Amino acid sequence: MKFLGRSVSRAISQKSFRLVSARPGGTAVDIEPGAVFNRKSSSITYPPGTSNPPLRSPTSDDAEAFFGLMGYREGSLIRDSETLERYNIDWTRKYIGHSQMVVRPKTTHEVSSILSYCNDEEIGIVPQAGNTGLVGGSTPVADEVILSVEALNEVHGFDSDNGILTCDAGCVLQSLHDYAKERDHLLPIDLGAKGSCMIGGNVSTNAGGQYFYRFGSLHANVLGLEVVLGNGTILNLLNVNRKDNTGLDLKHLFIGAEGTLGVVTKVAISCPKLPKARNAAFLALQTFDDVRRTMALAKSELGETLAAFEMMDKAVLKLVAAEKDIPVSVEDCSYYVLVETQGSNHSHDEEKMETFLETTMEKEYVVDGVLAQDMRQVMTFWYIRESCNPVVKDMGYNYKYDVSIPISDFESVIQEMKERLKVRPDAMVVNWGHVIDGNLHFNVTTPGDFEENPEILGLIEPYLFEAVVRRGGSISAEHGLGRCKNSYLGSLAKDPVSLDAMLSIKSTFDPNGILNPGKYFPG
Repeated sequence: MKFLGRSVSRAISQKSFRLVSARPGGTAVDIEPGAVFNRKSSSITYPPGTSNPPLRSPTSDDAEAFFGLMGYREGSLIRDSETLERYNIDWTRKYIGHSQMVVRPKTTHEVSSILSYCNDEEIGIVPQAGNTGLVGGSTPVADEVILSVEALNEVHGFDSDNGILTCDAGCVLQSLHDYAKERDHLLPIDLGAKGSCMIGGNVSTNAGGQYFYRFGSLHANVLGLEVVLGNGTILNLLNVNRKDNTGLDLKHLFIGAEGTLGVVTKVAISCPKLPKARNAAFLALQTFDDVRRTMALAKSELGETLAAFEMMDKAVLKLVAAEKDIPVSVEDCSYYVLVETQGSNHSHDEEKMETFLETTMEKEYVVDGVLAQDMRQVMTFWYIRESCNPVVKDMGYNYKYDVSIPISDFESVIQEMKERLKVRPDAMVVNWGHVIDGNLHFNVTTPGDFEENPEILGLIEPYLFEAVVRRGGSISAEHGLGRCKNSYLGSLAKDPVSLDAMLSIKSTFDPNGILNPGKYFPG
């Protein structure tokens, strides 16, 4: 055992649309994604079952109206094609929209005015934060207006007695981490995309992250919201009391609704005190059973200090090792784990961690491992873990899945899918995830080939989802539904009765169906 830190688009997946002329006697034409069409006086009919009525395409007159609603402020309306590209294409570059305009309101009142106008005119609108999602939830399906919250970026206050931060939806997560740290607190959500994702998007997708086990979901940490409904009504749910037992707690409807019920404009979130001590270890293990046994021991021995327990398989770590230094050998073991503790006494916590590591070695759960000697090395370990996603993306086309399953079934799901993919030796299966909360990031990549292959896709979907559901899991653990998994809502995800209840709520908050059309609900 070493204790020296130094050893340390899918454009083709988009649905076609029926564009119907609004003029009497006009003809209907089928438009494939990416096609050029005359948007003036046209309407969009979304695929059957999406709960969206026909919406019309925005025009230059609408753009002028939006500009006026934002006081003709410079930079509040974007229409040039070069700038529009980054709003129309998501991080994965699979989901590509055709919006011709982005509005960038700076106040809740401006958001309200824009939504009220779109509701009256029946124009679809796509709320967008950092556009770092992985399921196509924040880019247009056709040419809807994109409403970016990036100009809503002020921190409105911090209650140091209660540890509650109130801010706009467009605040970048990293900047909020920095703000809280200066006040000896932390944000309870931490993601690899924190340098560009925004808190409004985090809330709207109910993002998880590596410290979910320690701090819980955003449902547990968000204390209040300000939301603008589809008709422009401002819903003030900005409660900053930790206890409020008056009426229905409506904010929970908007956490994870992916912008289909309203646009989140402000957030009040609970911020725990910064830990005085952080320790981390990077471990190599032979089998997944060893991972499970080590995790059980971590829960027992590290107790209240255990903050994170991340798993990476050999395949993905070898890809990362081609670009980064790995503190243990990536040739001898099948699984690798990053364990972090957070506490109030460094020497006490370090002693607990060392005792835990010694026990894992004595029981032969762990083959090799490194204990970080300082915060720089802790961050180095996390840099390795957070490199999995971008490294795999750069390898080739990435079939990316985020599922939740009983931990005892991780390996059986992986092996079942590897067996299905045997006929395609060019398809490499790589896995990592927040194993301690049952979250597996199942990925398939085709090194050197950056085009989606229908045969490979057909070998994965819907079979992965069916394998997960058979084991009592969820087809989406933290990434959401967007356009990637919305068709399974009401079948593999939730039942028809639950879906009917969701659609009733949707019709109440957004009766004209203008908010994020064609997503989240099944198509």
